[in-house]
Amino acid sequence: QVQLVESGGGLVQPGGSLRLSCAASGSIFSILAMGWYRQAPGKQRELVAVRTNGGTINYADSVKGRFTISRDNANNMVYLQMNSLNPEDSAVYYCNADLLTLGAARGNYWGQGTQVTVSS
Repeated sequence: QVQLVESGGGLVQPGGSLRLSCAASGSIFSILAMGWYRQAPGKQRELVAVRTNGGTINYADSVKGRFTISRDNANNMVYLQMNSLNPEDSAVYYCNADLLTLGAARGNYWGQGTQVTVSS
């Protein structure tokens, strides 16, 4: 079993900052990539940022220059520093991991999501 647990969401004013954290645990052999997606009401889930084991990072165009993804590989964690937030960033943010389990099975896993609301 693999679990992803997010934390750090909440309510913030426009222009403010939040830092999301995600911890992966369980029968993990190797994490190939970890990242963040978001889903706003009535919209499809979209990629926010992802970082591979090799250090390749991809950001959605809408967050470039404002959000920063980082990983703590030793502790199977990923972070998302979000600055200059605006109401369009309001969504449920989901942690995602592409990994190999101890049984050598490759799988894609999701956290339960954390709400980010940007409002004055």
